[in-house]
Amino acid sequence: MTIYDIDPNELIEELAKELAKVESIKAPEWASFVKTGVHKERPPAREDWWVVRVAAVLRKVRLKGPIGVSKLRTLYGGRKNRGHQPEIFKKGSGNILRKVLQQLEKAELVKQGAKGVHKGRIITPKGIKIMDGVAKKIGENKPAEKPKVEVKPKVVKAEKPKAEKAKVEVKADKPKVEAPKAEAPKAEVKTEAPKVEKPKVEAKPEVVKAETPKEAPKVETKPEVKAEAPKSE
Repeated sequence: MTIYDIDPNELIEELAKELAKVESIKAPEWASFVKTGVHKERPPAREDWWVVRVAAVLRKVRLKGPIGVSKLRTLYGGRKNRGHQPEIFKKGSGNILRKVLQQLEKAELVKQGAKGVHKGRIITPKGIKIMDGVAKKIGENKPAEKPKVEVKPKVVKAEKPKAEKAKVEVKADKPKVEAPKAEAPKAEVKTEAPKVEKPKVEAKPEVVKAETPKEAPKVETKPEVKAEAPKSE
């Protein structure tokens, strides 16, 4: 069991009990009436809040080290209530965090260190040993939990209902009436030629037409010229 396998709140509570036994970690005289930041309205309600804050800071140093006072102030800050005005973020108390780091450094649980360009406090092997011991103790006291078996719900695909043909039950009592099938009339084509009957010839009496006499030739008559006798004067 490591610190990553245990609930942080439970780890901090048990670690605070171990750190309370260290002589160099003690709450100052002003710890009973001081606030932990300007965003707070009242001092902490717990009497042992100092040791709990020391345990929380030690855990942060192990997880985020190297870390300094400025980053810790941001982590332990909060929203300040300003009445009708909008809330703004305020950092936590730097004096409290500075004194906490000094006490942890005096107890040889943290030390000054650097990692690349980052500088600040890092945890020491002694601090790792205390934290791992607390985590192991918590793990032993916890009853073995049964592994949770996740039962995945079966996804049943909805099948489309098949269209079944309607069954027609025919009772023997009622005669089955079948609708007559409409058959197209067959066109009968006769290839035989129509019979041509010969017309009956009736014997009509002959009518003899009388021939008209031919016209006589026209004789042109010349006019007669009469000689008139001269008149005597």
